[in-house]
Amino acid sequence: MTIDRLNSIDPIRDPQKSSQAGRTSRAAKGDSIAISNDAAEKAELYNAVEIAKAAPEVRTDRVAELKAKTWKPEILEDLQAENRLGSEYVRLKASARVPFEGEERNLTELLAFAESPDRGMRRRATAAIAGFYRDREAEFDRIYDELVRLRDGIARKLGFPNFVPLAYARLGRSDYGAEAVAGYRRQVHATVVPLAAALRRRQAARLGLPSLEFHDEALEFLSGNPEPLGGAEGIVANGLSMFAAMSKETGDFFRLLSERGLYDLETRKGKAAGGYCSYLPTERVPYIFANFNGTAEDVDTFSHECGHAFQVYRSGLAARGVPDYDWPTLEACEIHSMGMEFLAWPWMDSYFGKDAAKYRFRHLSAGILFLPYGVLVDEFQHWVYGNPHVSPAERKAAWRGLERKYLPWRDYSGDEFLERGGFWFRQGHIFQDPFYYIDYTLAQVSAYEFWGKAGADRGAAWASYLSLCDLGGSESYLELLRRAGLRSPFAEGAVEAIMKPVREWLDAADDRGM
Repeated sequence: MTIDRLNSIDPIRDPQKSSQAGRTSRAAKGDSIAISNDAAEKAELYNAVEIAKAAPEVRTDRVAELKAKTWKPEILEDLQAENRLGSEYVRLKASARVPFEGEERNLTELLAFAESPDRGMRRRATAAIAGFYRDREAEFDRIYDELVRLRDGIARKLGFPNFVPLAYARLGRSDYGAEAVAGYRRQVHATVVPLAAALRRRQAARLGLPSLEFHDEALEFLSGNPEPLGGAEGIVANGLSMFAAMSKETGDFFRLLSERGLYDLETRKGKAAGGYCSYLPTERVPYIFANFNGTAEDVDTFSHECGHAFQVYRSGLAARGVPDYDWPTLEACEIHSMGMEFLAWPWMDSYFGKDAAKYRFRHLSAGILFLPYGVLVDEFQHWVYGNPHVSPAERKAAWRGLERKYLPWRDYSGDEFLERGGFWFRQGHIFQDPFYYIDYTLAQVSAYEFWGKAGADRGAAWASYLSLCDLGGSESYLELLRRAGLRSPFAEGAVEAIMKPVREWLDAADDRGM
């Protein structure tokens, strides 16, 4: 089974980088979904395993074992129904036409207004986004309720006690389970939540506010968030020079993308939301889809998706016809993308000019602010699928309780819908790619480790990164980390050790005048 579609993080604000990610064997379409599509791939399984037997570096036995656990002929119609519900969610979000400032806006366009230095504008934009979900609350509740019950039923037909272990098997998690993930969440709660709370206090001070309300969170600096120079064309032009300078391998890679037009970057009305990297297996080339909106997230998305694309380009060259070699499991895939974001740091002056320092501070701190949210999403899903028959109201209450645990600074300023726990409707992964979201947080921790390595010895960091890309899916997640010389985030104390230099860099940075 190949992974055809990977997207970048969708953290606190549900920015443009929010579309689904997952596993499918076909080129993704604009509003398709990418949940496990095992039913369509069973005909390919025998041939893939036979090919893989000739390549001992590929962990064929464990891959085949996990796949076998996720399939029986009697779940075919259920998988089709799951796919339809996921597509319904995508269409519902893509239908957004919200009147705002004299025009109809989609959700991506509204997010740019949520970063305005004008506090009233931020408040109105944030309320408009929440209003879209509130007005369709019954529809989102119905879709998710059907998905939860359907997935629970699929799991029981396959002999699982609930959907949680089936989800782990779908994601190819061969060397860790829910207990290890729970221990990792505890590390994040103990180490990162206090750091994130301190960053929010610094943000309030920069904005001249006694405390942050939710509509303030998207604005990092009173002078305005950093904005990329030159729009989409400028980002691509800078990408050509950046990747040419970074290494011969990245230069060859991005010239291929540019010459063949293997990207669609600018937002437009009716375009599916989100950002992701697809892979065209017959052509053996990647394809990048995004929704640029003129904010700093455009550069994040660009470097992130190029990280995905570079990895599959490299490992695809060496795959020798073995589909599972193209991509590793998803938590490892996200190391390539988030790692590339940090490896691109030396070129941020060309993207942001005088705002480059502001961008670097924002980018490094963004991961700290994201990690608590990311583990919140994961803990919520473990609770949901452990309690598949609760009511929509109980799910929202559980979400709000977890927000208070992991995001103790969050102040919705009396917004009734968000106070009831409705924020998660915007998090597409919860609907389409269950249990995938924790992978972003695991990869964020490893990306921070790459950031530290690059600061100490960039040549060695690049060699490690290139090796990780070339390994593709030939090893399990933890073995890939070992081969690349990276710590396991599950190891006791690993999160604290990796975060130490990040905290020190941020503590030393003077953000007051940015």
